[in-house]
Amino acid sequence: MSAKAISEQTGKEFLYKHICTSAAVQNRFRYASVTSETDWDRLTQDHPWLLTERLVVKPDQLIKGRGKLGLVGVDLDLVGVREWLKPRLMRETSVAKAKGILKNFLIEPFVAHTQEEEFYICIYATREGDHVLFHHEGGIDVGDVDAKAQRLLVGVDDKLSEDTVEEQLLTHVPGNKKEVLASFVVGLFNLYEDLYFTYLEINPLVVTQDGVFILDMAAKIDATAEYICKAKWGDVEFPPPFGREAYPEEAYIADLDAKSGASLKLTILNPLGRIWTMVAGGGASVVYSDTICDLGGVDELANYGEYSGAPSEQQTYDYAKTILSLMTREKHHEGKVLIIGGSIANFTNVAATFKGIVRAIKDYQGPLKENEVTIFVRRGGPNYQEGLRVMGEVGKTTGIPIHVFGTETHMTAIVGMALGHQPIPNQPPVAAHTANFLLNSSTNAATPASTRTASFSEPRAANDATPAKKPKAGVPAAKATMLFSRNTKAIVWGMQTRAVQGMLDFDYVCSRDEPSVAAMVYPFTGDHKQKFYWGHKEILIPVYKNMADAMKKHPEVDVLISFASLRSAFDSTIETMQYSQIHTIAIIAEGIPEAQTRKLIKRADENGITIIGPATVGGIKPGCFKIGNTGGMLDNILASNLYRPGSVAYVSRSGGMSNELNNIVSHTTDGVYEGVAIGGDRYPGSTFMDHVLRYQDTPGVKMIVMLGEVGGTEEYKICQGIKEGRITKPVVCWCIGTCATMFSSEVQFGHAGACANQAFETAVAKNQALRDAGAFVPKSFDELGDIIRTVYDELVANGTIVPAQEVPPPTVPMDYSWARELGLIRKPASFMTSICDERGQELIYAGMPITEVFKEEMGLGGVLGLLWFQRRLPRYACHFIEMCLMVTADHGPAVSGAHNTIVCARAGKDLISSLTSGLLTIGDRFGGALDAAAKQFSKAFDSGMLPMEFVNKMKKDGKLIMGIGHRVKSINNPDMRVQILKDFVKGHFPATQMLDYALDVEKITTSKKPNLILNVDGFIGVAFVDLLRTCGGFTRDEADEFVEIGALNGIFVLGRSMGFIGHYLDQKRLKQGLYRHPWDDISYVLPEHMSM
Repeated sequence: MSAKAISEQTGKEFLYKHICTSAAVQNRFRYASVTSETDWDRLTQDHPWLLTERLVVKPDQLIKGRGKLGLVGVDLDLVGVREWLKPRLMRETSVAKAKGILKNFLIEPFVAHTQEEEFYICIYATREGDHVLFHHEGGIDVGDVDAKAQRLLVGVDDKLSEDTVEEQLLTHVPGNKKEVLASFVVGLFNLYEDLYFTYLEINPLVVTQDGVFILDMAAKIDATAEYICKAKWGDVEFPPPFGREAYPEEAYIADLDAKSGASLKLTILNPLGRIWTMVAGGGASVVYSDTICDLGGVDELANYGEYSGAPSEQQTYDYAKTILSLMTREKHHEGKVLIIGGSIANFTNVAATFKGIVRAIKDYQGPLKENEVTIFVRRGGPNYQEGLRVMGEVGKTTGIPIHVFGTETHMTAIVGMALGHQPIPNQPPVAAHTANFLLNSSTNAATPASTRTASFSEPRAANDATPAKKPKAGVPAAKATMLFSRNTKAIVWGMQTRAVQGMLDFDYVCSRDEPSVAAMVYPFTGDHKQKFYWGHKEILIPVYKNMADAMKKHPEVDVLISFASLRSAFDSTIETMQYSQIHTIAIIAEGIPEAQTRKLIKRADENGITIIGPATVGGIKPGCFKIGNTGGMLDNILASNLYRPGSVAYVSRSGGMSNELNNIVSHTTDGVYEGVAIGGDRYPGSTFMDHVLRYQDTPGVKMIVMLGEVGGTEEYKICQGIKEGRITKPVVCWCIGTCATMFSSEVQFGHAGACANQAFETAVAKNQALRDAGAFVPKSFDELGDIIRTVYDELVANGTIVPAQEVPPPTVPMDYSWARELGLIRKPASFMTSICDERGQELIYAGMPITEVFKEEMGLGGVLGLLWFQRRLPRYACHFIEMCLMVTADHGPAVSGAHNTIVCARAGKDLISSLTSGLLTIGDRFGGALDAAAKQFSKAFDSGMLPMEFVNKMKKDGKLIMGIGHRVKSINNPDMRVQILKDFVKGHFPATQMLDYALDVEKITTSKKPNLILNVDGFIGVAFVDLLRTCGGFTRDEADEFVEIGALNGIFVLGRSMGFIGHYLDQKRLKQGLYRHPWDDISYVLPEHMSM
């Protein structure tokens, strides 16, 4: 959501910090917050004025009309304040329908003043601009300020001057106060704009000879502007409406939502309720709540919430487990129901999200059974059949009653089943599998020569697009009646390859001559070409770094589809509007600040551009064009007959519900002519009326469907259009959000605009107004399909619509990746891995999540054990591995590996090249003795040879004993690295047979020559064999296999890499030049016949 209420204290803090005015604003930052935890001694230390001044105390919990409710204590000393609080603090009170606990109070200095010094001011946002209301009489008895106040509309991008304020707002203000008030009002308006307020009311505003005092204040800010205003706002807490507690689970989901590109919302209405919901989609979530309330479940409805925008399996799991945890804390004597519902998804992989929910159900299966929970599921969209299958399976395996339904069942039918109003079908009809829609059912597999692209009831037109007319100077441009035709070309902003492929598949199945996507714009790469499929063929679509090049090279483009992020969508859209060839822009991003959206709307109106969005999936014109992911995947396109036009045009706010409308319309009429989801924000770029009037003026459209919602007043324009005769075609309307009037406290639904600020903005009021105007309005969403069918049948009966014969669409091949996702095909993997899996929410090492690795403090040795040996090794083994890495890290610059690394570094090579040069020297002669020593000693020991026999055999065979001998160290000058390792191994390993054998060999070899000691390579080799054989984690065969495949040499390679990197960095730091070997260190031995 966007507009969120802030506490009075937060609002005043913003004002005191950031207002810029010549008026003397008094009592800046003089307020104290009080709760049941307040330490009064500390409070008076921090605010000493509490002890000396007369005071005012009031609750700060978003309560309107506190004065009339007796919730303001006035002209009290501190003792009086504490006495006044005693019967109120932490006590329940009623405000209208809401009951709540008074927890937070605000204490401020009392301002003595007269009634004549009280004023009222309010600034609030609308689509056209910001309204400033001012009244020369303020206070609790101000009455109907809408009727009384002077009013001024400051248009989008316009500025407010002091002269304008004096002339239009301060006409009844005494002359000696006009200058002060004008400066304050202008300063307040600038603050309102700069800090992205959407509502700011001060009543009363007191002006005395000492200055300006803000007594009571109420405010809302646009929460989506946090990325712009963070420096000025700081950390803002948004309190819940009075009558609803703030739950930690709500904060947890809000935090998940903030960290995710998806949308996750949760509001707890009644934690003891028996009806819980887990609904996908902002619009669908409202429809389910409406239906529950319509069927009498309002008192038992426990929560409102939604998940949408393709959350990952892990995010859905986190969301689901939160709800399951909440609903299984308290038992209900009737048991509980969980409604897992949703419309038909456009792009969310239903199976992936359901797998997250299934995981949560398995984790909570015990509590779910104890609480006698029954689960009802209805969903559609990409891969929904697999999602429903896994949901049904978990019901069978856990014993939890789970009833599963797909697109063959009306979206909200499961609510009636859950509440006992209709029977549960024993065997629900099964929709065809995704793959079935992609196979041509006719015997002729060839693409039809021509496919119907006109409406069922009209002949095909040569060109059904009406371009925007060029404006005269100073006159806003007229917008196009027809936004899309089968020749429409678009540019897609953003690297959205899946959405583009979906558009091309739609084009192909509609038998378009050419792809609708001409180019893509992606500023983060250079110009290049991206590969896509056009039917069976592969084609290349150009990708440009900047917009100007794309527009210049593709003058035929008139639509831009913007997948820009909420942070860049404004700038990229403003840039797009510079090009006169563009007449339609779809903005997909959700969360664009409202002030920015209003600027886009103004600029679009001036240029004759239609904006669809923000916060939308887009729109679709069957047989012609679709925006991005609209209409879902190809199976839904075909199932809903969206490859050819029908006679019904619709407009909705919700993207998910627009796809549900596709489904409903295709089942009850000859299909969709055009459909647009204008977006869920308060100020969509185009309105219901804009599109309904387009449909009215389009001959192919015979009836119109509008799905409105709670909040805003746009639906009343439809009423006016019908009454005035501007709209003459049948209009079927339904406004979702009828449940809002039944809740005791305000609920912000999933869409930013779905919140009624006035009684006439409620869904109930709008539905009645539409009904009175002559629109066809059902009693509930459940009956929407029935009334659409009734109106359509009447149009067929009177000859307005003449249904045409179906034409089969061409076959479109399924993408390999999606076919595999659906389990339709299989292919041998190119290679296998068993040590690591990065595909899920969390990296996994040999079956162990990375968080567990750190939680267990496994260290580098433990990680090496997981990745090399696929075992969780004992702690002593992990420590031994780390010690081996430490002692092998370096052995000076003279050894061959370090030498090579240094030479490379001094030749100007990079780190990787220099390191590789050093590593390539490792082998039997340098550093590679670990494996060889382990193999030689193991073979001798296992064959039963005595140490002396082993030494003699190696001598007889003329072979060196690997791991024996050192150039510098000897029995008299021992290698301390070996001594350190020996002490640890003897103290921690359960057995050291191989090491003991090697030490016996050392006694024999050193008796012949003192430097034939067991060196560090040999020690690590034999000790590792002991470790593998005796730690309990490996069979003998496994232990031998690790030695055979070279695992032990990896210890030296890994350890010595640290040293080589050190030498490289050292040479770079010392800025050493190119190395040339000195002549006097080279013995030149040339053949005699060549010497002179």
